[in-house]
Amino acid sequence: MYRRYLRSFAVGAFIALSTASLAAQPVDVSIGYVQWIPDQGPVLSNVTPEPDDAGLRGAELALEDNSTTGRFLGHTYALTSQVTDSEEAAVAAFDSLQQSGIELFVVNVPASTIRTFMARAGAQTLVFNAGAEDDPLRTADCPANLVHTIPSHAMLTDALGQWLNQRRWNKLFLITGPTEADIAWASAFRRSARRFGLDIVEDKPWTFDADLRRTASKELPLFTQADDYDAVVVADVRGDFGEYVPFNTWLPRPVVGTQGMSPVAWHRVVESWGAAQLQNRFRDLAKRQMNGADYAAWAAVRSIGTSVTELGTADPRAIREFLFSDRFQLAAFKGRKLTYRDWNGQLRQPIPLVHPRGLVARAPFEGYLHPNTDMDTLGFDKPESKCRINN
Repeated sequence: MYRRYLRSFAVGAFIALSTASLAAQPVDVSIGYVQWIPDQGPVLSNVTPEPDDAGLRGAELALEDNSTTGRFLGHTYALTSQVTDSEEAAVAAFDSLQQSGIELFVVNVPASTIRTFMARAGAQTLVFNAGAEDDPLRTADCPANLVHTIPSHAMLTDALGQWLNQRRWNKLFLITGPTEADIAWASAFRRSARRFGLDIVEDKPWTFDADLRRTASKELPLFTQADDYDAVVVADVRGDFGEYVPFNTWLPRPVVGTQGMSPVAWHRVVESWGAAQLQNRFRDLAKRQMNGADYAAWAAVRSIGTSVTELGTADPRAIREFLFSDRFQLAAFKGRKLTYRDWNGQLRQPIPLVHPRGLVARAPFEGYLHPNTDMDTLGFDKPESKCRINN
């Protein structure tokens, strides 16, 4: 009886899908992918460099996912990718893809390049930011046809701030590296510290250029000398010195931030809520682990696919409207259905807190309340942002 039921169910499902395929109108979905990552310069630590194809492989995996559903509905997906070596080349690639008729884009470029893209974007071109974490793109510089699948600096540091507050580790030693990215990350964390009642008892810039592979055990204890603190927070985005801070602090304290335990968009240790199968499929495709840039690009292309499946059209204006509607939900292996903030285009999402070999926790945490959704306790809420892109 059970086998007969399964056979009947399978036949019924096949007939339903076949009928839907016959009834559906063919839709061709063309997506442009543009990537430019500036040269970070020599890194003093032995940190593993970011893969050259970070982001692109996530977009390719999502294209496969979209195509799996699309085959039953008559929807065909194509991804045209341009990985460039300069800002000029990235802008030229964006222009060329627009001229070829593409109006849906996923981009992994710095914030300044995104601004250039948006100044050149067509009236209905829809751009998904899958690389720039800069807060001003969510608080002040907000083109109406730009949305973000990469978490902002504020979302990441608010996740860390909630966790520190929950643990009552309120006295912090902050170390900030010299790069613009380090300064932006540290600025976001200072805001999070104020927001969650944390006290930064020491706030020191990292100004050394010594080779810490030889001198870490001497330099860092002296540098982190202070009367007391509960944790050390490191802002070292590219990994110049932060990898050497754990176990070399003056006081025996945990290290968090860009090193130690870190808030991230995605990490290989995330395996719950069906994520293990996503990780496996990505490894089969890319022959490496999935990272935050890959996940953000995957979420962008899947957002397009989810919208086209529901709407039966690839019109960017219709997709944008659907993204901000109550009907849109992205199933994204984070334990929650993800939605977009209608004031600044940011994809709401839980933030994993991880160390290199394990998942520690996931923000937002219980007890941080919000009138609409607790996921809006991460990052700039509507009253804190000047953006009103859906008004």
